[in-house]
Amino acid sequence: MRKYFLLLLAMPFIAAAQTNQDSVFIKNLSDEIMRNGKAYDWLRELTKGIGGRLAGSPQFAKAVQWGKKTMETTKGDKVFLQECMVPHWVRGGKDKVVITSVDNKAISKALDALALGNSIGTGLKGLTAEVIALNNFDELEKRKDEIKGKIVLFNYPFNPTYIVPSRSYGEAGAYRRGGPSKAAKYGAVAVLTRSLTEATDNNPHTGATAYDTTLPKIPCAALGTQDADYLYKLATASKVKVSITTNGHFLPDTIGHNVIGEIKGTEFPNQYITFGGHLDSWDINEGAHDDGTGVVQAIEVMRALVAVGYKPKHTLRFVLFANEENGGRGGNKYAEAAKANNEEHILAIESDEGGFTPRGFSFTSSPEQLQKANTWLPLLKPYGTETMGSGGGGADIGPLKTLLKTPIAGFVPDNQRYFDIHHARTDVFENVNKRELLLGAVNIAGLIYLVDKYGL
Repeated sequence: MRKYFLLLLAMPFIAAAQTNQDSVFIKNLSDEIMRNGKAYDWLRELTKGIGGRLAGSPQFAKAVQWGKKTMETTKGDKVFLQECMVPHWVRGGKDKVVITSVDNKAISKALDALALGNSIGTGLKGLTAEVIALNNFDELEKRKDEIKGKIVLFNYPFNPTYIVPSRSYGEAGAYRRGGPSKAAKYGAVAVLTRSLTEATDNNPHTGATAYDTTLPKIPCAALGTQDADYLYKLATASKVKVSITTNGHFLPDTIGHNVIGEIKGTEFPNQYITFGGHLDSWDINEGAHDDGTGVVQAIEVMRALVAVGYKPKHTLRFVLFANEENGGRGGNKYAEAAKANNEEHILAIESDEGGFTPRGFSFTSSPEQLQKANTWLPLLKPYGTETMGSGGGGADIGPLKTLLKTPIAGFVPDNQRYFDIHHARTDVFENVNKRELLLGAVNIAGLIYLVDKYGL
C-alpha cells in the first residue's frame, strides 16, 4: 500500500519529466529544420525545374522520379514507387472566351478564362451563343425554360462573411463541380463559372468538374472574378453573345505512381503513421502551394527525423500522392493496398492547404482521440499550433478513413490568402515564404513524434 501511495505522489513529477523530455526533443527537431531545412530549395527544384504536373503528363512522370531521388537523400530506411493508373486529361491549347455582340451590335472583347479540368472542348471552331446570367441554382430552376441553346453564366461569389475561406470554397465549389450538368439538363450548350476566389485580380482559377453521366457533356470554363462580374452585369441588361473555344479532352488512362518513403518502427513495425501531400498539380501554374509545399514538407519531416537520430516505435510513412486534382487515384490505391496487406494505420496526416503560417490541425477521429491530441497543445504552441479542431483530413487520406477506419488529420495553416492563388496562374514559387514553410514542417514533425510515442 505504501509503494502505491508513493507512486501516486511521484506521478506528477514523472509526467513533468516526460513533458520536459518531449519539449527538449521537439525543440531539437525545430532547430534542425529551421537551421538545416532543405524544403525551400526542394520546392524551387520542383516548381522551377518541372513546373505544372497534371496526372498523366510527362511533367508528372518527371516529378515522380524527382520525388524518389529526393526522398532517397534523406537516408530513410526505404523509398519505393506504388503504381496506379491515372486519368490523362489535356487542355489541348489556349482557352478563349470572347464577347462577340451586345444587342446585336458586333464587338470583340476577350475575357480571361480557363477551361475546367476534365471538361470536354468545343473543338477548333468553338461555339457562339447567347448568355443567360444567373447567380445560383435557384435561379436556374426558375428560368429553366429559357436555358435551351444558351451559355449559362453562374456568377456565384465567395461568401465574405465566412471567416474560414475553405467554407466559402466548399459552398461556391458546387457551381464548378455540378454546374455544367445542371445547366445541360435544361439544354445549355456551355457553362461559364465565376472563379472560386475572393482575389482582387482577374486571374481565372481552374479546377475539376464532374459530369453527370446521364446528361450531355458540355464545355465549361471559369472566368476571372472581374470579368465574371462584367459579363453578368452586361448580360442582365442586354442581349449578349459569347464565343467559347476550348480543346480539353481525355487520352487513355496511363501509369502513375505514389512515391513512398519509410522509417521502420522499432517496436511496432506493422503499425503505420502516414504523412503526405499530393505530387500532381494543375497544368497552368507551378503548383507551389497546391501542393508543392505539402510534398516538400513530407520529405523535410522525413529528413529531419533521420538527421536527429530518431528511432520511431511505429513505421513512419511519407507519401507523395498521385492524382489528387482530377481523380484521387493515388489516395485510393494507397488505401486499397493497405487493406490488402492487412496494415494497421493509427493516424494519417495531410498537408494540402498551402505552406502558410501554421495554425494547428483538424482531426476526423473519435472524441477521445481528439481530446488526447489537445493535451499536446502546450508542446506545439511555441511553434504556432493554436488549435486541435475537428472535421479535418485530406482528399488523399480520406480513403484510409473509409476502408480502414483510420483517424485522419489535416495540417491547418493560416489560409486567408490560399484561395487567392489556388488553381490560378499565380500559384508559383515566389509566393511561398521560406520561414512559414519550414515552421509548418516543425509542427507536423512534432505531432508525428507525439503520436508515435504516446499513441492516439
